[in-house]
Amino acid sequence: MGVLNFLARLGDIIPSAPKPSRRPDLKYRLLFTLAAVVIYYAMASVAVYPTTAGAGPQLPAVMQVVFAATTGTLAQLGIGPIVTAGLIIQVLVGGKLIELDLTNPDDRKKFTQSEKGLALIIAVVEAAGFALTYRQNVFITVSIALQFFIGALILMMLDESIQKGYGIGSGVSLFILAGVARTIVWDIFAPVSVQVYTLGGSTRSYRYGVIPYIITGLVSGEIDTGRLLYGYVPGYLAGGEAAMLPSLTGMVATLMLLIIIIYLQGMKINVPVTIQRAPGIRGRVPLNFLYVSNIPVLLVGIVISNILLIRNMVEAYLPQLPWLSGALNSVLMYLSPPRGLLGVIYDPVRSVIYATVLIGLAVLFGLMWVEVGGLSPASQAENLVKSGISIPGMRSNPKALESVLARYVYPLAVLSSIIVASLAIVADIFNVYGGGIGLLLAAGILQQIYTALTYEQALEMYPVLRRLVGE
Repeated sequence: MGVLNFLARLGDIIPSAPKPSRRPDLKYRLLFTLAAVVIYYAMASVAVYPTTAGAGPQLPAVMQVVFAATTGTLAQLGIGPIVTAGLIIQVLVGGKLIELDLTNPDDRKKFTQSEKGLALIIAVVEAAGFALTYRQNVFITVSIALQFFIGALILMMLDESIQKGYGIGSGVSLFILAGVARTIVWDIFAPVSVQVYTLGGSTRSYRYGVIPYIITGLVSGEIDTGRLLYGYVPGYLAGGEAAMLPSLTGMVATLMLLIIIIYLQGMKINVPVTIQRAPGIRGRVPLNFLYVSNIPVLLVGIVISNILLIRNMVEAYLPQLPWLSGALNSVLMYLSPPRGLLGVIYDPVRSVIYATVLIGLAVLFGLMWVEVGGLSPASQAENLVKSGISIPGMRSNPKALESVLARYVYPLAVLSSIIVASLAIVADIFNVYGGGIGLLLAAGILQQIYTALTYEQALEMYPVLRRLVGE
């Protein structure tokens, strides 16, 4: 607990807005949320001095989505420190390595402050690490690190202000959604042109956004079927990577998968229960069909990203070990999604291996998250007993409840992990906008924001309801 107390005291250093004595009205909170998004977009567009936007270490695509990070800008770290710190503290508390009663206000406050303190340490370490990769003199390196750290600190303060009631939902979720939404809008409507270098040495210009490309193609009478359906253009971009541009198939797949994900997230599995305080009255405890949400795929993506970062470091600082970088490249080849439908057609073996590994790791992480994330049958049974709820025909015994809930929890954890991983695979195959993991996160966040807005609107329309819920 000494370390936790130290982290909590460190978290007190971060400036924070006081909790409002009275919840602001919905209009004010919407404006505050919009202002937070504008600030995030501004930070993600401003390069740190004296570099240029896009310069520096290139983050894996999944990290840019999950951490809402943009290379070489004030949002270089994004919400990475907040997410990482929250995940670490949650695992420690869920695994009973740290004894905290989150129903106790004091322990809950310590939990929140320790998250902030650990996020502060992680931000310092990551800012220094990214700044060192620019290989500048000590003064410029310190300047870049300081700018990265200040950017992360601003996002941490915005996140806390939103959670305290000045905005809607969570700042972390809001910034992830903003990053994915920017990618989707850019892929659909970007009017800019990109130069594609052909194998013969010539260049050809293509509109990047799929809608501008279709309009330009209809006007000129030249539409490339490969680009339109698969996003494939023969040649390579200025950076040397193969040219894969947004496609019409990807836009349709994005819309369809978004509808499917929202539908699945609304499905519930009801467990019949009785209320001890009202004998004879039966009810239901709903369990989400996607029981572990998108956490398994998220963790798999973070693991793959870390392997990629290790590979980059080995190639940069350990060139005398070519066998190590070769081994890591081989691993990453089978952990990387196929490049669209054509990638599956031309290399089906690698695609099958990738899908098998992703689903297997997702199931493993899903079961792990059930145990450490407070979703296990034992944790659920304990919560039901404390609420005065029991299974019909059984005593109010946590062990008995646990055995019944285990029949629901573990199959749901495995099934939901497989479904979420499969959705991510399909999304990657069809090159959906924002990426498979990004779309999964965005769909969940959209549903959360919609639920929060519906709740807030109900409180605004019915003041009596506000008094009943203690707002």
